[in-house]
Amino acid sequence: MRERTTEATNPIEQEFLSVIREYERVIYKVCYLYTNPNAPLNDLYQDVILNLWKAYPKFRRECKMSTWIYRIALNTCISFIRKADWMIEEHDPIHEMLRQLYQMINQLGQLDKSIILLYLEDKSYEDIAEITGLTVTNVATKLSRIKDKLKKMKKE
Repeated sequence: MRERTTEATNPIEQEFLSVIREYERVIYKVCYLYTNPNAPLNDLYQDVILNLWKAYPKFRRECKMSTWIYRIALNTCISFIRKADWMIEEHDPIHEMLRQLYQMINQLGQLDKSIILLYLEDKSYEDIAEITGLTVTNVATKLSRIKDKLKKMKKE
């Protein structure tokens, strides 16, 4: 059996591990937003790390490292959740409300879903704009429309 090590053997691996250590909390935060019984935190985290590793050699540093990590983490979690069943076993009122909210959010398009989830994570309009590639004005407009859509869905 091969022993697991946390030491990287080449400079790219060392650099990547350093980046992951620096942004570990950010990655966990994004993964936590998407955690449910069918998408455990550790599974989401591992998928995000794997996708970051696959994409790392192609990272051109045209945006901030945190923005790049957020984009990959969000896309990975959204893809993972699409494969998972969103049904929550527990039936207490808070879980039921959250389940309904996330079911409604899940009906939105990928961009709208990313925007509202970043908003729910208390990201500023500027941060959301940077992560999504939109303008701040566009983020504000989209958020207003997304909130209206969610209110309309709730009434139906």
